[in-house]
Amino acid sequence: MTATATLVTSRSAPPPASPAGRRFDWGQPFVYLIALVIAAIAIGPVLYVFIGGFRTTADLNANPAGLPDPWTFQNWSAVLSAPRFWGNVFASMVLATATTAGVVIAGIMAAFVLARYDFRGRQGLYTLFAAGLMFPLTVAALPLTLLLRTLGLHGTYLGVIIPGIAFALPTTIIILVPFLRAIPDELEEAATIDGATRMQFFWRILLPLSKPGLVTVGILAFVASWNGYLLPLLVISTGSLPQELWPLPLGVTQFSTQYSQDTGAVLAYTSLAMIPALVFFLMAEKRIVGGLTGAVKG
Repeated sequence: MTATATLVTSRSAPPPASPAGRRFDWGQPFVYLIALVIAAIAIGPVLYVFIGGFRTTADLNANPAGLPDPWTFQNWSAVLSAPRFWGNVFASMVLATATTAGVVIAGIMAAFVLARYDFRGRQGLYTLFAAGLMFPLTVAALPLTLLLRTLGLHGTYLGVIIPGIAFALPTTIIILVPFLRAIPDELEEAATIDGATRMQFFWRILLPLSKPGLVTVGILAFVASWNGYLLPLLVISTGSLPQELWPLPLGVTQFSTQYSQDTGAVLAYTSLAMIPALVFFLMAEKRIVGGLTGAVKG
């Protein structure tokens, strides 16, 4: 009887599943190869610029594709000791922080109305924001410049911050609206029964629940503003602000033009300009993916 039960059990038990990742797929090597090629194309120039900052100009001219021999920190120390670099960092920090704050505040308020209120034209307004994703800054360069001159904002930080917020709002709305729509109506009904107003529901319940989406749009807005070049070029470079108060993308261009013969210093300056946004983006990568995943689910 025992032998029969053992035989039945052994026959009915499913075979052990093979460990994940050990099953060979003929398509995977090609996928990995394509992924490695794309990663090399994306990371290669960044690594070249970063490593090139540790080489002298003579070494770069003699062997552009070689490694530092010897490794030198002179270029980095020269850039870090220049007040001009820190002035550019200050300008980029002001622009990125103000733009991010404006995008998050305006975006959450607009998304709240589109997601939680039912009114005529709501879908058309949402479609208008979605269409803003296909409206490039280059198309608006001339009319935007004329408008800023008329308003007296040309050559000022506000002339960069306000259009930066406007151009970042479509992406912000597209990400936040699904988050707010996914919050159950029962929560708002329960809050209303407890005596909460719409604004109290917004501050105490809706904002904490939509934190992943807010973090995502904030990071995207910060990185985009930090790396923005065309808008500061149109507004700031032709104004009266000194070069020490230009943002980093303009500072890199001006520095590379002024010190074009010192290739090592130019590469070091470019590397230092990239590091803050790169570190910030890598540290918040999981939050960005989580926020975008929540938006898609919503």
